[in-house]
Amino acid sequence: YRVDRTVLTAPEMQAILAGLRSLDSVSGTRRYAQLMEKLSAGTGGLVPGGAHMLIDLSSWYKTSLPPKIECIQEAMEQHRTIQFTYFSPKGESVRTIEAYYLVFHWSSWYVWGFCLEKQGFRLFKLGRMMNLTKEETLFDPKPVQAPDLSSETVFPPSFEAKILFEPAMKWRIIDEFGIDTIEEQSDGKLLVTYQAFDKFSLFSWVLSFGNQAELAEPKNLRRELCELAAEISLKNKN
Repeated sequence: YRVDRTVLTAPEMQAILAGLRSLDSVSGTRRYAQLMEKLSAGTGGLVPGGAHMLIDLSSWYKTSLPPKIECIQEAMEQHRTIQFTYFSPKGESVRTIEAYYLVFHWSSWYVWGFCLEKQGFRLFKLGRMMNLTKEETLFDPKPVQAPDLSSETVFPPSFEAKILFEPAMKWRIIDEFGIDTIEEQSDGKLLVTYQAFDKFSLFSWVLSFGNQAELAEPKNLRRELCELAAEISLKNKN
C-alpha cells in the first residue's frame, strides 16, 4: 500500500511527524521512528527544515514508564488481563483489570479499564502501579466509551476555598490556575477562590507555599490547618 503524500502540506507533515516523534519517548522501541522514516521517505522538499516542536511524554518516569506502556498495549491488542500492585490514598492493593485505553492527561499516564475486583471501570495511574504483568487470561472486550476526564467528574468539588498569597507567588498561581483567577487586594496580596474536592489535598497544596500562603476560608479548615502545622513543627523540633 502506498500513501499519496502529495495531499499533505509541509506543516501537516510536520505535525504528523511531531506526533509520532512524541510517542517514541514512551514506546521503549523505535517503532514510531521507523514509521516516520517510511512517511518522510522521498518527500524531498515537502518537509523543509528541522523539527520545530519537541514533545516528551515520558514525564518523570523515563525508565519505568516505557515497559509498562508496552505491556499494557500488548495486553489490549491480545485481549489479555493485566495484574499489578496499586498504591492509592486508600492503601495498597493487587488489582486485575481488562485494559481498554491508555490515557495521557494532567501531565501523567493512566490506564482505563474494567477492574475485576470492583466490577466496574476505573482509572489507574501508571506511576502508582508496580509488579505489572500480562496474564494468560483472555477476555471478551466489553462495549466501552472513552473515560470522562473532566475535572468535575474525576475531582468533584465539595467546598469552596479562598487562599491569600504573597505577591511573590504570582508566577506560580498563574502557572497552576491562570491569571484570571487572581483578585489583587488593597494590601497587595493575591486572593484565589476555587472549588476544592478534598481537604487533605488542599492542606498539602497550601503548605507547599510555606509562609507565602494563607487559607482564609473555610474557617473550620483554617483551624485544622493551624493544628496540622503545629504538629509538623513539633515533629521537626528534635
